[in-house]
Amino acid sequence: MDKEKMEEWIERFEEARELRRKYADWNFIKSQPERIKIALEYYVETGDYRGAAQMAEMAVDEFVNIAKEKAKIPTVD
Repeated sequence: MDKEKMEEWIERFEEARELRRKYADWNFIKSQPERIKIALEYYVETGDYRGAAQMAEMAVDEFVNIAKEKAKIPTVD
């Protein structure tokens, strides 16, 4: 992968993180039990819903539902 492609990917990841940060319901996230709060924060920063679900000790679909519906974290492609 050349340098230009790498920079493009980094820019996309940063833009996605900013969108997740902007639209997340931080009051909801901060009100959650510690394990879920940390998992939601990790998901906002990385977009890694599988890893976040593992941290929260939840099924992936259950975690994604909470992240999208309750915490208002957008899915960014």
